[in-house]
Order: sequence, then C-alpha cells, then structure tokens
Amino acid sequence: MFQDLDYLLAGNERQKKAYQVISSLNIYDHLNEDSPVLCGTIPIGIDVEGSDLDIIVEVHDEARYEEKVRRLYGHLDGFTVKHKTIRKFPIVKVNFTYNHFEFELFAQAEPVKRQYAYLHMIIEHEILKKYPHMKSEIIQLKKQGYKTEPAFCYLLRIEGDPYEGLIEYGKEQGFI
Repeated sequence: MFQDLDYLLAGNERQKKAYQVISSLNIYDHLNEDSPVLCGTIPIGIDVEGSDLDIIVEVHDEARYEEKVRRLYGHLDGFTVKHKTIRKFPIVKVNFTYNHFEFELFAQAEPVKRQYAYLHMIIEHEILKKYPHMKSEIIQLKKQGYKTEPAFCYLLRIEGDPYEGLIEYGKEQGFI
C-alpha cells in the first residue's frame, strides 16, 4: 500500500493535484532505484495548508544521490541539501518548491518500509480506519500548530516521545 501513486487519483482535490505535480517532475521515475514512497499527511488526507510532499527513499551512496538530485532538481526554487544524523542513521534531506508544493526528499540507508515516516503513516492510517472521528480532531490540532505524531499521541493519551510512542502503539495494536 502507498508504493504506487495511483491511489491519489481517487482521493481529494489536494491528493489529485499532488499526483499531477509529482508526476510532472517524474520523481518516481528518476528515483526508481531508490524505492520512493510518498509519506506524511497528504496520502492519508489529514494535511493542512502548508503541508509538504514528503518522499522517502533508500540510499546507500549519499554522494551519488546528492549529485543526482542536484542535477534533477537543483534549479527549482528553495533547493537545499542538508546532511544530518537521525536515530544513528546518516540522512540526506533535500527541499525545494515546485508548482505551489513544498517537497522534502528524505534519504537514508534503510528500506523505506522500515523508515519512521512510512511506519508512522501506516499506523496513522490504521488509527483513522479504526477511529474515523479522529480525522477532524487531528486536522484541528494541526491547524493549532501540532505536528502530526504529537497530535495523534495527544488524542490517544500516549505519553513520552511521540515518535517512539506511536511506533510502540502500532506494534501493540498489530498495525506494523
């Protein structure tokens, strides 16, 4: 689920527009060998104004990847590349704007289905299937400034680190 972008075509207007914008940049084709997956709030329909398109990829050669994305997207507005370490994994984060969407390409040497962005999205999707009434509450909290994972943890009364807490909740519920 979520590997192929076609599900966006049956979604809301923002999801359909996201499909068009991602397709017009050929991102999935350009990054095919890196297993791109759109994650975050837009795929599960809880985005708010300003939500970006988060595309995660599995990359083992950071220099090659950076060279490729600079060549492909370096001309786009707001293009930046940052190198960081998150949870002991080196990551490459690329940001740019295209056709009124902010993009974040998040690369690390971890299969996409094991990356937190993907796992969180799967867990959040399952929570919304189980508790559909939460969708409007999550969107309202996001409009108030909450990040997605803290909003879910607030409503589910999960204490501590919301990013780790949501993973534990997903495991306990059998979502992941």
